[in-house]
Parts: sequence; structure tokens; C-alpha cells
Amino acid sequence: MKASGVKTPGRKSIFEYIAGLNSSAYLFIATIIALIAANTSLADGYFAFLNIPISFSVAGFDLFQVHGHSMNVGLFINDFLMAIFFFTVGLEIKHELLEGSLSNFRDAMLPVIAALGGMIVPVLVYIAVAHEPAQLHGAAIPMATDIAFSLAVLALLGSKVPTTLKVFLMTLAVADDIGGIIVIAVFYSGGINLLMLGLGVLTALVAFLLGYTRVRRISLYYLLFFVSWLFFLHSGVHATIAGVLMGLAIPHRPLSSRGELLNKLKWMSTELEEDHKKNLPAHCFMEDDLLEKVFSAKVTLTNTYNLTQRMFRQVSPFVNYVILPLFAFSNAGVTLGAFEASELVGIPLAIVLGLLVGKTVGIFGFTWLSCKLGLAKYPKHMTTRNLFGLSIFGGIGFTVALFLATLAFDPSVVGDLSSKLLNEAKMGVLVGSLFSGIMAYFVLRAILNKEHKEKMTGAELS
Repeated sequence: MKASGVKTPGRKSIFEYIAGLNSSAYLFIATIIALIAANTSLADGYFAFLNIPISFSVAGFDLFQVHGHSMNVGLFINDFLMAIFFFTVGLEIKHELLEGSLSNFRDAMLPVIAALGGMIVPVLVYIAVAHEPAQLHGAAIPMATDIAFSLAVLALLGSKVPTTLKVFLMTLAVADDIGGIIVIAVFYSGGINLLMLGLGVLTALVAFLLGYTRVRRISLYYLLFFVSWLFFLHSGVHATIAGVLMGLAIPHRPLSSRGELLNKLKWMSTELEEDHKKNLPAHCFMEDDLLEKVFSAKVTLTNTYNLTQRMFRQVSPFVNYVILPLFAFSNAGVTLGAFEASELVGIPLAIVLGLLVGKTVGIFGFTWLSCKLGLAKYPKHMTTRNLFGLSIFGGIGFTVALFLATLAFDPSVVGDLSSKLLNEAKMGVLVGSLFSGIMAYFVLRAILNKEHKEKMTGAELS
């Protein structure tokens, strides 16, 4: 018998195991819990929880009130917490545009073309299957690629996957996010209040100007994010767009260079070594001169941070481990018993085919054709075969696809049909993403194994 609290050498405790899980695992777990809750005796409690009103008043003004009604838990997650998610998307897009995979036009062109195909073809596939007026509101749903889930599934293949393929998929997914943001802003907004919209954009512009004048107080930017979100909430343009704009407005250039930091650290090392030779007691106060130099080094170190990167590191754990699992829990609760066989042929089938077939054909077709026409060329280690396998990963829509579904079939858009059509859309997203993930893993694994064998055989023959 093992003593209580003693961990067996070489084995992880349950807490270490949970902490080490990929964030996508929590999304998957939250989805399973939501499905169970929505289809068992827990259903009444599950839906009642999502309808609990949320109210927070400041000086008599309810911050989470829209059109005279307080938000419920479901709306709070979709309209406020998801704005924080889109804030990290904005930060990521800014980084990719300035320094990452979208900063070089030549390198970015091919995955952007692929993303374009991965948005156009799924919409056409959807419309070909679900073309009734109410159903057409969901045409944009299969456009989405879930960057976290797709990269997590790709990571299961380990070192077999060339780095260029990972970068290609990530760049494609970021370009896909930009397309999704444009769709949300243009097609899922209504009753525009120009004053509120103008104030929301102005707030983001203030954040940009503060960054330009070298203001680096992070708390101020978080406050401006919330203010901008409030204005967008009442503007008619979906409030998550505030998150994207604020992410793009965050300053990207550090105040101090790495060279300045290196010189400061070298100087500090000399100073501290001289102080250490005095053999003073550990509890002894530093001399004022040395203390001032330590604080100066601390300021230089802080100013060397890229604020975009710093805020992303602060917010993304909360997004990945709290917000997205909560979103999955609140939106993946598909009521399976509510379907008739005929209903599966409409929206669910359109989304499944859009994700599984439309995404694959669009990404692969646009990429292959652009290279065939000489507009671009495959990056190193990409082949027509592994491009096909990689293209299937684009069909893992999940998070953003579910989010688009909640916007497409909102009661304000489709009226009393909302709950029925949304339930069908959720079913399509879950099944389409699951099928795409499974097929992508096995197809690309088989292709990479075959290419590896051919490479080894060629090496032996030579």
C-alpha cells in the first residue's frame, strides 16, 4: 500500500496530468459535457443555467444590458468573453502581419490563396445543399477553420510533419480568421448606430495613438478595450469586432532594444559583482546608488517587451483554458432527440459537406492551380500529395464555426425558427469537424509515411 500523498517516482499526479493537457483537450471535454447535459435529465438545468441573467451596474448603468434587457450567461459568453478571444486573434494577426508569416508578401501569398479557396468553395457547397431562404443565413458557417484544434490534431503526427506544412496551416488559419472577421462585421451586423460605432472606433484609435506616443501602461489598454466593447455592443456591429480592433491597436514596437538590455545587464553584472565582494550580510540594505541602478535595469527589461506579445501571453491562457471551454460548453449542447431524418439532409449535411469536402477542395484546388499557373510555388517539403492531406485539416471548424452559427441563426435574424435551425447547425459543425479531424489525421499520416519510405528507398539506391 502506498503512503497517502506520496507520488510514485516516474508517474505524474492527477493534477500534473490535467495541467499538462493541451488546451484543445479542454474544448473537447467541455463539448462532451455539453452534449451529455443537453440530452439527459440534466437538460432543464443546463438550459436554465445559460438563461441566468447577468447584471452589473455602475452609477445606475447596467454594463451588460442590450436593448433594455440584461444579458444572460449564454449571451455574456458569446458577446463579451468571445470579444476577449477575438482580442487575442487581433494581437496574433498584428504579429503575423508585421513580423510573422504574413509579413512577407511572397511567402504569405500561397496560404492566403489557399484560405480564399477554403472560404469560397465551402459556401458554394453549402448553398448547393441548403438553399431555402432561412437556411441561407448559415452559408458562412463552413468557412471557418479552428486554428487551435487543427494545429493540435496536426501535432499528433509529431516530427513526421515538415515545419513548412505547420507554418502553411497556421498562416492559412490566420488568413481564414481575417476572412471570418470581415464576414461577421459585414453580414452579421444590423441596425447600425453610427454614433456608437464611431465612438467604438475612436476608442481603438485612442489606444493606437497612445501606443504611438510610447505609452505602455497595460491596465489603460485593458480599460480602453472594455470601453470600446461597450460602444460596439450598442452600435449594431457585433461586439467581438471591438476585440479585433483593439488587438490591432496595441503597440508592437518595444521602448528599448535588446542591445540596450544586453549592455545594461553587462553593466549590472559588473556592479553586482563588486558589491558581492564586500561580503555584506544577505539582509543588508543595498546602497542607494546600486538600488537606483537595479531599478533602472528593471525598467529597461520591462521596456524590451513587445507589448503585443506581452498582452497575448497574459490573456491567452485565460482564453484557452477558461473562455473557449466555456464557449464550447454553452454552445455545443445539441439536442439529438429533436431531429427528424429529413432535417439531417438540410443544414447539417450542408455544413458537414462544406467543412469536409468544400474546405478540402477549396484549399487544395486553389493552391494547386495557383502553383500550376506559375502564380506561386510550393514551399520546401510540400508536395501535391501532402498538400491534399493538409487541406483536410481546414475542415476542423469547431469554435469559430459554432460562433458563426449563433450569429447566423439568432432570433433577431430567423425569428421563431432560431432554436431549431441553430441546433441543426451545431450538429453539422460538430460532425463535420470530427470527421475532418479523423480523416485529416489518417490521410496525412499515410501520405507522410509513404513519402518517408520513398525517400529512404531513394537514399539506399543512391
